[in-house]
Amino acid sequence: VTLHLNPISSVHIHQKPLVFLLNSPLPLVWKLKTERLALGIRRVFFVSLGSVVQFEKGNFSLSAETEEKFFPEKNEHLLQWAQKEYGAVTSFTELKISRNIYIKVGE
Repeated sequence: VTLHLNPISSVHIHQKPLVFLLNSPLPLVWKLKTERLALGIRRVFFVSLGSVVQFEKGNFSLSAETEEKFFPEKNEHLLQWAQKEYGAVTSFTELKISRNIYIKVGE
C-alpha cells in the first residue's frame, strides 16, 4: 500500500511532528511518498506486527521512526487506545481494500 502524505493547500511546507498508526490484519509493506514535508521533523509510524515502512530516497527517513506494535483488533478499541496514548486523534480512516491512501496533513 502506498501512503501519500502532503500538506493541506494553505500550508506551504508542513513542519510539525506526526504520528501514524498503520494497522492491517495481514502484514503489509507501506510505501511512503511525501511532498512538502520539512526534513528533520520527528515523524513516527507504528505498524502492525510483520509490517514495514519503505521510505522514498532522500533524507526523510533520517528523522522518521518505525516501530512494530500490537494493536487492538476492533477499530473502536484502536481509536480509544490512540486517544488515551496521544490525547487526540485528528484523523481516522478505515479502508477494506486500497493500493493508495492520500492524506493531507496540516492545521
